[in-house]
Amino acid sequence: MKFFETSKHHSFKKSTYITLRWIGIIGQLIAVNFVYFVLNFKFDFITSNLIILIGIISNFYLIFIYKKTQLSDRSAFIFLVIDILQLAILLYLSGGIINPFVIFIIIPSVFSSSNLSFTTNSLLVLLTSVSIIFLTFYSTDLPSPLGDHFHVSPYYYYSIPIALIIALVFLNYFAMTFGTQSRLRKEALTKMEEVMAKEHELLSLGGQAAAAAHSLGTPLSTIKIITQELLKQFEGNKDVEKDINLLSSQVERCNEILKKLSLNPDEEDEFIDKDISIRDYLNEILNSFKEISTKKFIFNFDQDSNSKKIVKSIEIVYGLRNFIGNANKFSDDNVFINLKSDSEFTEISVEDDGPGYPKDILSKIGEPYLKSNNPQDKSKTGLGLGLFIGKTLLEKNFASVICRNSKTRSGAEVIIKWRNKDLFNIQ
Repeated sequence: MKFFETSKHHSFKKSTYITLRWIGIIGQLIAVNFVYFVLNFKFDFITSNLIILIGIISNFYLIFIYKKTQLSDRSAFIFLVIDILQLAILLYLSGGIINPFVIFIIIPSVFSSSNLSFTTNSLLVLLTSVSIIFLTFYSTDLPSPLGDHFHVSPYYYYSIPIALIIALVFLNYFAMTFGTQSRLRKEALTKMEEVMAKEHELLSLGGQAAAAAHSLGTPLSTIKIITQELLKQFEGNKDVEKDINLLSSQVERCNEILKKLSLNPDEEDEFIDKDISIRDYLNEILNSFKEISTKKFIFNFDQDSNSKKIVKSIEIVYGLRNFIGNANKFSDDNVFINLKSDSEFTEISVEDDGPGYPKDILSKIGEPYLKSNNPQDKSKTGLGLGLFIGKTLLEKNFASVICRNSKTRSGAEVIIKWRNKDLFNIQ
């Protein structure tokens, strides 16, 4: 277990921190010099200014030497410790817990609590609490120039550190909770924007498909008419008739494909017409590929896999089809489908024994119109639409999708995973 967090969420902007430190340093200089020269309170003036100098030097270090724009969890902890100890020493030299400025010792910890990890915040709260307790019992007197002595009840005196520690814990808890909720809202908004962007891409592709179907309909009809005329013209010529019939069948195939592009899949696709288990779901999809492919499909599943039925979802069918079809296209001989399903999760992995994903596109998988820059890759001619559509449709239906190169075989691997509470509640 790492002591400090390295997440991007556990850091804060360096420039903001530097500005706040300058405000604190200037405030300390004004307070120390005003009290000493104007109000004539006698305390260790030179040592106090040397302590403030440490803060100035550390701030210049942040400006000129520390090059990163964000303070990491570890770096922030070190500089905040410096701030707390600096304030504690200044307070020790100027009256301790009865110094009116003692409230400022809780600021560094509270300031950081919404941005740093729980462990770091806990350590800073602990250090601040120890400093407050120390200042309660140990400090240098701050004699008044008028010789007055401020006497208070012990109950009142000891209530000051108690109040400070309670305020410290409460404010840290509030800031940490607020920071966590703020990050969650930001992540949710980012995710929603990603989903909307993908929806836009899908709508755009749907529009392009409909336009293609409309535009190609007329020339294909013309070709069909011409083939019929050619059949009449070359009647009796077996070789020519064979070629014309092949051309005619391919035109008919194109017409069927374009027809499907222009139809609503929810209404026209009868591939799955009932609610079935995820195992039967995959069997139906694989059987459709076995009819048209020469590749071997190896389906492995746990014997105790969850057999609960799920609602028909054309989007899931199309998503799985795209990934299995991609594996079929790029495999050498075999496509491996593995199903694991228990009481909590359902996971499907699709692997092939092909060349795998090109390294230059691994980080971009899921983007439309994707292709490799490597001329040796078979996938160079692919547009990446299958991966994009499959990933988008499945993620839309609460799945997490990971595309990577297989760790056990030479080819590519896609891992699709649902929480059962999401999968079995799809409407």
